[in-house]
Amino acid sequence: MTETRVDFAIVGATPQAMLVAGLLAGTHGRSVVLQGETHAGHRLARNFDLSIGPITRPQSWALLGQSVADVHRLATKIGKRAAVTRLDPLLVARTDASVQALGHIQHMAAGFGLAAEPFRGTGLVKGDTGLVLRDAVMLQFGAADAAIDSWLGAQGVRRLATGEQFAIHADGSATLALEAETIVAAQTILADDAALIEHMSGHDWPELLKRQVASTVMTGPVPTLAAPLLHDLDTALWVQQQAGRSLIAHGPGSVGAVCRALAGLVGEERRFEQAGQSEYTNVVTEDGAPAVGRWQGTGPDVLAGFGSIGAFVAPAIARWLCGAATADENAWMAARLVNRNPGDGAIAEWGALS
Repeated sequence: MTETRVDFAIVGATPQAMLVAGLLAGTHGRSVVLQGETHAGHRLARNFDLSIGPITRPQSWALLGQSVADVHRLATKIGKRAAVTRLDPLLVARTDASVQALGHIQHMAAGFGLAAEPFRGTGLVKGDTGLVLRDAVMLQFGAADAAIDSWLGAQGVRRLATGEQFAIHADGSATLALEAETIVAAQTILADDAALIEHMSGHDWPELLKRQVASTVMTGPVPTLAAPLLHDLDTALWVQQQAGRSLIAHGPGSVGAVCRALAGLVGEERRFEQAGQSEYTNVVTEDGAPAVGRWQGTGPDVLAGFGSIGAFVAPAIARWLCGAATADENAWMAARLVNRNPGDGAIAEWGALS
């Protein structure tokens, strides 16, 4: 039996996981294996990959400002036009706290060069306040599965079947015994929620991370929404209207909770028929900010809680993992380590758990 040694074993199937894997291999010259099936197009969406989010920290807006153009170019190179869409998302708020947060998001976004303006159109429920973020970028990797596989191969990333089980060791290394080969990885990266839930035992589970029931609902056609993509700050619901006017909505809670949140957001005049549903478990952080690094300074690296922006910070994550990050990137990551005190509040984002 032969032994193959690699620098990184990445477990995850999200665009963030795949981009980090490809950049580590192709840009930074690391040897990388990636385990995680391409699921886009085969199940209801659990996340939208966007260059914006309900972000209140200037450091995060600054990080996005440095990377969005690069990720846009990379995604276009990988999957051509089908891989990228530009659109004007609408953030919605109704309580005093969320309306205040919306105003802060407006100032932060505008301060970092993104056109952000109060919603003046029609289609919102009476009493709701809206903020339009112009010309955001959405990745549509579901339309480019074969292209992503081809790109990963060209970068030198080796894909592994999901049925094979890594043995992840206390120091973060991992071993995978195949029929005629043993793969030994110097460091493991758990790069999506499913990977975290599968590979981190209850004993090792970081205090910062919380498992959360979440659901996705697909509807039949409804009248046109106020915007093609909406996010409700009060319920954390994301809603996209498809080309045929059907809706894809995902957020925290059971299927019933997501349906109720959706009905409250789109209003009585847009009653919908449910056409599909999925319930699953997400991983979120106690303070609403992303989490990176190793729990207790050892073990596998964690990527968690990025929400919509995860794919757009992949270049910075790849640089940080291989010691090539800028001073600003190092500072951003250092403040968001998974072993931080969740009660500190210095980096908390909107939507933190109570």
